Amino acid sequence: MKILIVKVSALGDVIHALPVLAYIKQLYPDAHIDWLVEESFAPILEKHPLLHQVIRVNTRAWRNMSFRAMMRQICTFGKDLRRQRYDYIFDLQGNSKSALFTLLSKGGDKYGFSRHAVRELPNILATRHRIQPSPEEQHVARRALAVVKAALPGGGEVPLCGPLHIEDKHKKQIERSMDQLEWDSDKVIILHYGTTWDTKLWHLSMWQQLAAKLLQRPNTRVVLTWGSNDELRAAEQIRDYVAEEVFIWPRVSLPEFAALLARADLVVGCDTGPVHIAAAAGTPTVSMYRVTDALRNGPEGEKHIRLQTPMPCAKCLRKQCEYDAQCSTSIRVADVFDAIEKIIE
Repeated sequence: MKILIVKVSALGDVIHALPVLAYIKQLYPDAHIDWLVEESFAPILEKHPLLHQVIRVNTRAWRNMSFRAMMRQICTFGKDLRRQRYDYIFDLQGNSKSALFTLLSKGGDKYGFSRHAVRELPNILATRHRIQPSPEEQHVARRALAVVKAALPGGGEVPLCGPLHIEDKHKKQIERSMDQLEWDSDKVIILHYGTTWDTKLWHLSMWQQLAAKLLQRPNTRVVLTWGSNDELRAAEQIRDYVAEEVFIWPRVSLPEFAALLARADLVVGCDTGPVHIAAAAGTPTVSMYRVTDALRNGPEGEKHIRLQTPMPCAKCLRKQCEYDAQCSTSIRVADVFDAIEKIIE
């Protein structure tokens, strides 16, 4: 059996879809599963033991081309993609971009979300079987599983986080770095400030206060991670606030970053890829949610605590808001710290 998963972006969304691999493989251990994903996120999937092939696409490069050059690239990509015939194609993204790749792919049954569950309505033109997740399947990982289960019923329950594959060489590199820092007996807590939308961010001053409180814990090391220049500047401001008693981890490759998150004792962040990577790697998390729904997007299980803003307009999905300043400080530092204490002890 040959299966294509179309889950192109973003990083957290790709991680949320990983449970479908475990579900398919428990039913069909010999299934060949390919995954179509944006090139920047491909390293998190490559060499995964449950995947046959990772198909890279670079839509950002396409958008920077002239219209004629872009169309040539799309036609070439589509021609290569159609050399493979799949028994099942699962569009787990539900937007116009994934619809393009689902249409370009060649296969028998194409499954996706119903008109009420897609992110962008044109997506329904690319699929034949359109699945409406039940009210009990609204967590983003369960939504992906609902589509696959409709095509391939009969499988048992699988964890909603992972499986994430991390190569030994990346684990060893992180261990060597930890050994140099002499943190063997200390608890390592990673704070990741950044996320994709400004309205998802927890205010910088709250991160500064949290870092200061964490440094009062015995045998605790605070690590700040970052993925952009803006996030690096925020990390430096947190470090400066606590008189340089925290460690800013240098920027590393995505697979090595995943190994770092797996090595930590706890990861704290907002609705962001690193939190979901950590959960998929088995690391406990504390995460904060403002414009997105903690129950829909956050990691589930005893090792994870999700905190939702108490604002009456929570889960609004707005990327700009006149109440941003108030909302960004609405989740209290004390509540985040108490959640950390509850998990790490």
